[in-house]
Amino acid sequence: MTVVDRLNEIKARMEKAAKDAGRGDRARLVAVTKTFPVEDILPVIETGHRIYGENRVQEAQGKWPQLKALFADIELHLIGPLQSNKAAEAVALFDVIETVDREKIARALKTEMDKQNRTLRLYVQVNTGLEPQKAGIAPDDTADFVAMCRDELGLAIEGLMCIPPADVNPGPHFALLGKLATECAVEKLSMGMSGDFETAIGFGATSVRVGSAIFGNR
Repeated sequence: MTVVDRLNEIKARMEKAAKDAGRGDRARLVAVTKTFPVEDILPVIETGHRIYGENRVQEAQGKWPQLKALFADIELHLIGPLQSNKAAEAVALFDVIETVDREKIARALKTEMDKQNRTLRLYVQVNTGLEPQKAGIAPDDTADFVAMCRDELGLAIEGLMCIPPADVNPGPHFALLGKLATECAVEKLSMGMSGDFETAIGFGATSVRVGSAIFGNR
């Protein structure tokens, strides 16, 4: 099975999951390309798919400037932790940052967006499992943090993102993120990966992040 075959299979499964959940809309697919080189990504781009995700700023800088120069409508998401000293590079390259999770990062992004005259779409990452090793803001702090980003910094937070703990039922985590989104008055939910994207769609995901199920094991 080729990478294009796998992409089409994932899209078909996404459509079925939305239909099974009684949804009239369709979740967007963020194809996660971390560790994969340009030659592996090009066949997917050539199908017309335009939304991609990377975990690291430095790795993304090695391949996406040339791809975005060739395909101007590509939408690139940062889905891994961002360090404040990489904010300038992130704002220059990415279109969406899904991992805003502390005030220092929010302020660094605000400064760089103003400096570069770029407006990125931003998501707050929530650590729904309160895992100490994982990035993300605590669920109880999410509403206050989103309010601070909006009211004090003037940032437009369009959604929330989570990565549930491994080897647990992700459903309650997706449900929690949906509840928090309602409380924060944000419309977008980035949740679900290769192993659980269908469940996430059932819980209202507006985008899912799928890598290995498309590109193969890393």
